[in-house]
Amino acid sequence: MSVWALGLNHTTAPLDLRGRFAFALDQIAPTLQSLRSSFGSGRHPQVEAAIISTCNRTEIYCASEHAALDHTFGWLAQSGGVAPALLRSHAYTLQDDEAARHAFRVASGLDSMVLGEAQILGQMKDAVRAAETAGALGSTLNQLFQRSFAVAKEVRTATEIGAHSISMAAAAVRLAGQLFEDIHQTRVLFVGAGEMIDLAATHFAAKEPRSIAIANRTLERGEKLASRFGAEAMRLADLPSRLAEFDIIVSCTASTLPIIGLGAVERALKARKHRPMFMVDLAVPRDIEPEVKALEDIYLYTVDDLAQVVQQGQANRQAAVAQAEVIIDAGVQSFMHWLGQRGTVPLIQQLNAQADEWRAAEMARARKLLARGESVDAVLEAMSRGLTQKMMHGAMAELHAGDAASREQTAQAISRLFLRKER
Repeated sequence: MSVWALGLNHTTAPLDLRGRFAFALDQIAPTLQSLRSSFGSGRHPQVEAAIISTCNRTEIYCASEHAALDHTFGWLAQSGGVAPALLRSHAYTLQDDEAARHAFRVASGLDSMVLGEAQILGQMKDAVRAAETAGALGSTLNQLFQRSFAVAKEVRTATEIGAHSISMAAAAVRLAGQLFEDIHQTRVLFVGAGEMIDLAATHFAAKEPRSIAIANRTLERGEKLASRFGAEAMRLADLPSRLAEFDIIVSCTASTLPIIGLGAVERALKARKHRPMFMVDLAVPRDIEPEVKALEDIYLYTVDDLAQVVQQGQANRQAAVAQAEVIIDAGVQSFMHWLGQRGTVPLIQQLNAQADEWRAAEMARARKLLARGESVDAVLEAMSRGLTQKMMHGAMAELHAGDAASREQTAQAISRLFLRKER
C-alpha cells in the first residue's frame, strides 16, 4: 500500500495561484468524486482520497496499491486551469513516510503561517469528515489522519508550541491599532459569517469599537453571529451603498470572485472625504480586488501580508518545535510499521481461509467416524493427526525439494516458524 500527497501553501505559492485551487467545504465531495473517477480502473481501481483546503494551503492525500503522483498532479493542474509546469514550480509532492510526516506537522501547527496555531487541526478534521461522507476515505487514510490528530494532541500537551502564538485575527487587530489610535472610536464591518470571521469579530469586539456590523449573503446566519456581539446584521447586497460608513472592513467569504470592487471603494473614499480605511482580506480566492491596495488612504492587507506580524515571537517557540519533531518522528515510524503490516493482510487472509478449510474437512471426517460408532478417543486422535499432517505437508515437501542452498533457506524458515520456544 502506498500513500502520497501533493499541494501548495503560503510558503510555496502566491495568493492568487492558491486561490485557483481553493475548494469550499461543499465542493469537496464532488471534487473528490472527480479525482477518484479520473483514475478509472486498471492499475488504480480503488484510490482513497482527501482534500484539505484552507486560506493557506490546498493539499490532496491519496492511498492505493500503487502511487500515482504524476496522474494526481495532472488532475490538480487541470482542475485549477493552469499549466502543469507552472503548478510544478509552486507545488510539493510527498510519498509514504514523508507524506505522513507532513500530515503530522500540518496537524500539529508546525507548517502553518502562525506557528503552533490550532485552527488547522479543526480544518483537517472537517476535511476528513467531508471525505468520509463522500465515501472517499478508506482504512489507510483514516489511519493516517487519526494518527495525525493523536500526534497533534500529544504535541500540544507535551510542548509549548502554542505559547505566544498570534492568530491571523489578533494580527489584524494589532495592525488596525497602528492606524487608529483608539479602536474604541471606529466602526467595524465584517463580511461573511464563517469561522474566520467569528474569530476576527471576537478579537475586535474585545476592543469595544463604536459599532459592529456583519454583512452576509444569508441574513439569518449573519443575524445569528451579530447577536453574539450586539452587532447589526445587513445583507451583502447593501454593502456597496454602506461601505463608506466603516473605518475597518474584515472580509472572508467563500465567493469565487471579489465582492468588494475598486469602484465601490473609490466611491466610499469620496463619501468619507478620504478618511482612511483599514481593510483585511482573509479570503482565498480574494474578496477584495487587489487594485484597491493602490488607492490613497486605503490600508489593505491580505493573508500573506500578515505573515510578518504573525511570525513575531517565533524564536520563543523553536525549542518547542524541536520537541514536537521528536514526537512526530515517533508517530511516523509507528504509522509506517502499520502500513508495512498492511501488505501482509492478503496472505494472512489466505492462511486463515486455508486453515478453516482444513478444519472443516477434519470436522466432517470426525463426525462420520462418530456416526459409525468409533470411540471418541480414536476420533480425536485421527482428527489431530489429520490436521497435523495437513499443516506439515507443505513444509515437509519443501524440505525435500530444490537444491542444497534452497533447502537450507527452507530449513531456517521452518525452524523460525515451527520450532519457536514459547516464553
